[in-house]
Amino acid sequence: MQDVIFHSTALNREMTYRVYLPEKIAPGKRLPVVYLLHGNGGSFRNWSNYSDVAKYAVPNNSNGLILVMAEGESSYYMNAAEKPADKYEDYLVNDLITDVESRFPANKGREGRAVVGVSMGGFAAVKLALSRPELFSFAGAISPAIDVPSRKFTWKRYWQWERFKAIFGAMDSKPRRDADPFVLVQSASPAQTPYLYITAGEQEGLLEPIQRFVKQLKQRGFAYEFHTKPGGHDWGEWGAQIPGCFESLLSHLNHNR
Repeated sequence: MQDVIFHSTALNREMTYRVYLPEKIAPGKRLPVVYLLHGNGGSFRNWSNYSDVAKYAVPNNSNGLILVMAEGESSYYMNAAEKPADKYEDYLVNDLITDVESRFPANKGREGRAVVGVSMGGFAAVKLALSRPELFSFAGAISPAIDVPSRKFTWKRYWQWERFKAIFGAMDSKPRRDADPFVLVQSASPAQTPYLYITAGEQEGLLEPIQRFVKQLKQRGFAYEFHTKPGGHDWGEWGAQIPGCFESLLSHLNHNR
């Protein structure tokens, strides 16, 4: 495990990410990279602290993975509509990927990259799959907060709504529509979009919007799979979904040099 500090041009400050990779890598070998995105209120340490995801960096049949745990704070990994300095999508897809590929023996093509996120990070994985299909060949969304851009104003959640407005823009604005998976899925190309692996807990509040989104994937002919397991919106359910997600992920990534 390594914690790497680097300067993000997009955010104009130092950022930290955590990396797991095999102890021994054959000379000249380039490994697929999986970018792991945490949930709202979490940090880049969550994946290593609350799951056993590290085992997937261990070589299996001469193949291992580089696991990169990104810091997203509470940004939804978006370039914030009303905070020009908060360019978290640019930080992720430009600065972070560039830094990882300059430091580690990473496969630099789309076919060797995947993104997997929980909750907020699951939203970002789906959003990037639909809007930036050239980046990844696989996107895993575990309990994705898929409906955040379309949530309506309520006084009960006033402060949350204000924060979402700063990130996504006003309701019905172009920035918000451009970030909404329910809008993006209508125009994205099923042939170009990464393979989507989506999961949800059977007792969690996000199940209904996730099911609605999956229905649209099916109607438009996207390549995807959808699974549910008992559990709520927490690392207990997410940990139970990780093995199935990585089994599918490993079948879609290119382990070639």
